[in-house]
Amino acid sequence: MNKFRISNSGTGRLFKSGLLEALTRTNFLFPVIFYYAASAGCLIYAHYALNQVSWFNWLLLPCGMLIFTLVEYLLHRFVFHFRAETPKEQKIKYTIHGVHHAFPKDKDRLVMPPVISIGVAILFWILFYLFTGDYVWYLFSGFLAGYSTYLIIHYSVHRYRSPRNFLKILWRHHSLHHYYSDEVAFSVSFPVWDWIFGTLPTRKSKELLKE
Repeated sequence: MNKFRISNSGTGRLFKSGLLEALTRTNFLFPVIFYYAASAGCLIYAHYALNQVSWFNWLLLPCGMLIFTLVEYLLHRFVFHFRAETPKEQKIKYTIHGVHHAFPKDKDRLVMPPVISIGVAILFWILFYLFTGDYVWYLFSGFLAGYSTYLIIHYSVHRYRSPRNFLKILWRHHSLHHYYSDEVAFSVSFPVWDWIFGTLPTRKSKELLKE
């Protein structure tokens, strides 16, 4: 039996407007399928339209996925958990991420709304293009696949019991972020970043999730 149980459930309303409130709720399968499809589309376009097939191009795919894991860590740590001091800042922080901590089992708020994530994705495409030119399609394909993979991991951690294999570490790691301290364990899909940047949970905290 786990000594440490996740108990808080339910949901919370963010906006009085029914339309705005609806836009904050997303079935996680939609962005997962959409971004995997977009990833495949980028790869197909690069392969047939650019005619630049080489081992280097294919190497950009895992590079894109790895870059996503770093972006995930940095956004989670420095944007979603920015230091909110004024009531207005606290409200903004609650709206963009705090509600997820208040209701971590709310299945409709386990993914970023597409109206926001699509805009963010376009900004990253532009950034990558500035550095890689036409190679962007291979790198961005891996980046989008990394995002969809992250969504599956994050949803599974919050909705299902941890598996009895090596993947269990992902469940424990993210649960410590939610139920021990939100100042540690910022990475969901690649906890190595927490080790690199010194935000791993303490050994004592890990004892809370041992069986």
